[in-house]
Amino acid sequence: MDKQGDKKKTLSLGSGKLTLGGVSNDGAATPPVRGSGRASARSVQVEVVRKRQPGVRPAPSRKAAAEPAPVETPEVAEAAPPPAATDNLTETERAARNRALQEGLKKKPEPSATPVSEAAPATAEPEVAAEPEAAAEPEVQKTPAELRRQRELDELNAINKLEEDRRAENTKRHAAEQARREASAPREDASTPFNNDPASPSSRAPNRRREVPDQPKKQTTRRGTEDQRRRGKITITEALDGGDSMRQRSLASVRRAREREKARMRSADASPKVKQVRDVTIPDAITVQELSNRMAERAADVIKELMKLGIMATVTQTIDAETAELIVTELGHKPNRVSEADVDIISSDDADDASSLKPRPPVVTVMGHVDHGKTSILDAIRAADVAAGESGGITQHIGAYQVNSEAGNTITFIDTPGHEAFTEMRMRGANITDIVILVVAADDGVMQQTIEAINHARAADCPVIIAVNKCDKPEADPQRVRNELLSHEIVTEDFGGDVLCVDVSAHTKMGLDKLEEAVMLQAELLELKANPDRSAEGAVIEAKVERGRGSVASLLVTRGTLNVGDIFVVGAETGRVRAMYDDHGKQVKTATPGDAVEVLGLNGTPMAGDLLTVVDSDARAREVSEYRQRVLREKDAASGARGSVEQMLSAIAAGEAEELPVVIKTDVHGSLEAIRVAIDKLATDQVKVRILSAGVGAISESDISLAAASQGMIIAFNVRANPQARDQARRDGIEIRYHSIIYELIDEIKAAMSGLLSPETKESFIGYAEILEVFNITKVGKIAGCKVTEGTIKRGCSVRLLRDNVVIHEGSLKTLKRFKDEVKDVIEGQECGMAFENYHDLMAGDVIECFEVQEIARTLD
Repeated sequence: MDKQGDKKKTLSLGSGKLTLGGVSNDGAATPPVRGSGRASARSVQVEVVRKRQPGVRPAPSRKAAAEPAPVETPEVAEAAPPPAATDNLTETERAARNRALQEGLKKKPEPSATPVSEAAPATAEPEVAAEPEAAAEPEVQKTPAELRRQRELDELNAINKLEEDRRAENTKRHAAEQARREASAPREDASTPFNNDPASPSSRAPNRRREVPDQPKKQTTRRGTEDQRRRGKITITEALDGGDSMRQRSLASVRRAREREKARMRSADASPKVKQVRDVTIPDAITVQELSNRMAERAADVIKELMKLGIMATVTQTIDAETAELIVTELGHKPNRVSEADVDIISSDDADDASSLKPRPPVVTVMGHVDHGKTSILDAIRAADVAAGESGGITQHIGAYQVNSEAGNTITFIDTPGHEAFTEMRMRGANITDIVILVVAADDGVMQQTIEAINHARAADCPVIIAVNKCDKPEADPQRVRNELLSHEIVTEDFGGDVLCVDVSAHTKMGLDKLEEAVMLQAELLELKANPDRSAEGAVIEAKVERGRGSVASLLVTRGTLNVGDIFVVGAETGRVRAMYDDHGKQVKTATPGDAVEVLGLNGTPMAGDLLTVVDSDARAREVSEYRQRVLREKDAASGARGSVEQMLSAIAAGEAEELPVVIKTDVHGSLEAIRVAIDKLATDQVKVRILSAGVGAISESDISLAAASQGMIIAFNVRANPQARDQARRDGIEIRYHSIIYELIDEIKAAMSGLLSPETKESFIGYAEILEVFNITKVGKIAGCKVTEGTIKRGCSVRLLRDNVVIHEGSLKTLKRFKDEVKDVIEGQECGMAFENYHDLMAGDVIECFEVQEIARTLD
């Protein structure tokens, strides 16, 4: 190798061994020789290990080592596989092959020799270029070494394909797992992605370790490092759990995120916005806060606009609809005025078609003066005896009856009381009726309530039929009645007028048939019709509270049909028809227009005269009822405030006004209404009745407690107190006055009010005396020596001291003496001595006027 060291040696692969040939024993270059024998050629044999598992194949046997290595020609050496094929070997195989080449180079060191790793690519390129030329030559049979090399290359290619598929699958799985981690906890990933491309320079590096297919290398990421960085201090729980739990997000981080979001929102709000115009519903009264909420504006802006208008209001104060409309317009919105009254039901809003109207029975109201025989006529027509059940022989309740005559006519009669206290009842009867029968007694003529009934009929625009009753009496004079009616513009047919007049007698039933004919004739002229195929409407004639039945309302159906189970609103009360009864107490299922029935199932007792309307649902009924109750409360509050101011002014004017506190309980609402009207008429500037409570039904414990708190009295009309209330009244010393006749109750209230009136004082003159001389007596004072010039001076009378006809003192006489004796009186022309009580400024020439004061009890008459 001393002379041939600069020559290139040929490295060939044959029979599974790597041979370095071209060197003879004497150092001369010799061609490669194919033969057996170790001494025939200087060569380096390298054993190729093809194992998939790490480790080196055991050394070959001596027999295999003694076999001479074949010496390949350059053409054969040039046909060796390219080094690129060896990249598909495992890391262990590549490392073993490199060690073998290094050992071969150490045995024949030559300075001019090139490294194996560099020579291999150089020899590979000519072979690749020479392959096309060799292909033109005739096909040569491959040697066993070439066949083994080809099989080895095919096997390595198959292994490389499997590894590439496995690496692609691992890469896809790692990418999915990395994406899932980033979605759950986003963080900055600074790790370098793993390059699995075998064609890349990193994959071709000879010293790069490759993954073992059976034992894939665990891929390391920065997750653990980042988790350790973010975890901070370890806790006992984490230490026991193995430290796998991650640290939660810090509060500072959350706060910073919130601040960033707020800053983003502020920047978004800073952009100009288009004002949203809203339709604002404005009721009759609305608070400032509610108005600002409906406009979606700040309450401060609304208050600012109010201040511009000169209104100082807070958010809780109420403003009127006109002011609210101005505010809404100023702030750029559209006002929509509505009224709370829109919730209410107005029966006149929906008129019936003429094609749906059907004839109905006439409604006739009987009116007249007290004790003129109104109820007696109805009893004669109905063959009943209602008048016998009335207290005092007079009608004190309004009643409704339906009569089916022998001629087949159906008439609904309404009976009204004739006492002056029942003005409201008569007016209510005239408003719901079609025809008015005015009853006048032939022996009494036209009276005060007769005139009142005429006025009610005219106000209601109802036709009038005159019934002259008690014509069977000897002193009856029907002609006088007709003459008296002329003075009130009632012209009967006898005098050429258009008012029907019939002479009747309730006792002998004279003229009742003619009265019925007159009613039916007048009804035909009126053409009374109504629509029965709609929701029912009616008017309350009377309302009361009955034990075991609750609130009961006597109802007159004006249009529609009322059925059992209907939901209705009557006044400020609601209810459902539980049962209906006619005037004879018989239960009925339906009530058509013109029928008078008693309705059960009310939640409270309505007022007489309230209108009943059937609604669709309970919700609608409650809505209307709540509105009407609110209106009544506001009205009562307003009337109470006015009464307080009036009471204060009258008390100032009259010194001090007295009040009589009372609690009133009646059997029906009509009687309560009549008592209220009568009490209001009795009030004066000095005394009046203050009604603590007024209701329908029996007296309860609450009524007694209310009367005891105000030291008032309880007035009961046709009702009684329950046992508990009687015991409480006896214990508290409350007086209960029971009455069954209206005028007796009014007289008692009048007497009680009269007892509260201050007595009237009357001054009577009795005499004059002139002071002749004034005497000053020690320890007694000044004594006036007087002479009686007129009348008589009495001891203890009241006196006035006149000086130059001017009253300078008024008081009482202390002493009256004649000579040295005390006397009772001194007549005219006599002299006497007088002294005043607590007054001594007396002068000669003064005149003393003597008088007496008398107290006279006052009454309301």
